[in-house]
Amino acid sequence: MTIKEIADDNLQPKSFEWTDESQLMIDNTLKQYPVGRQASAVIPLLNIAQRQNSNWLPIKAIELIADTLDMPRIRVLEVATFYTMFNLIPVGKWFLQPCTTTPCWLRGSHEVMSCIKDKLGLFEDYATTSDGQFTLLEVECLGVCANAPVLQINDNVYEDLNYDLTAKLIQNLKNGERPKYGSMSNRQGSMPKDGPTSLISLKKSDGVPAWWAKKKPAAKG
Repeated sequence: MTIKEIADDNLQPKSFEWTDESQLMIDNTLKQYPVGRQASAVIPLLNIAQRQNSNWLPIKAIELIADTLDMPRIRVLEVATFYTMFNLIPVGKWFLQPCTTTPCWLRGSHEVMSCIKDKLGLFEDYATTSDGQFTLLEVECLGVCANAPVLQINDNVYEDLNYDLTAKLIQNLKNGERPKYGSMSNRQGSMPKDGPTSLISLKKSDGVPAWWAKKKPAAKG
């Protein structure tokens, strides 16, 4: 569970309405739930609202979601404050979420954190650079432990990072470039860093592995 800061009143918009695109997504989402069970769609609607509003949720959006789903506003706020994927204060264009759980820590997540601090001057959760480009949030497991350490930026996860690769990634983002996500060391999938160690002699013949093609058919009983 997280303890989240809510944006000050001067940052809160006076109103929040669904765009036509958001409304269409909401209509399609609600069709997936039985009548009277629309409150179960609270997480999808929080996601839609956050994407509509530059990756954060103002209180007016919380209220609109509650009205849309016919549920108490406090219930919507409870969900929004529980999950780290929802932001209740404005964040930068590039939302940096480094994982520092044990597998990433053992593989050098401290280098990723040090680079973010050195290159961007960000030292604590939800700190944002003065130009509004980058926001930091240290998170728990992102589920890519085999390719640790990893850093999620907006919707994408960058893997196999170290100090220098993180610095290069940040510079690319500063230059307006969005590098291809995945392994930053050009590793394919989750294979060992020195290359595959199994099935390396497997050859295919007409789409069938060679060892299978040579296999004798089972005797008929």
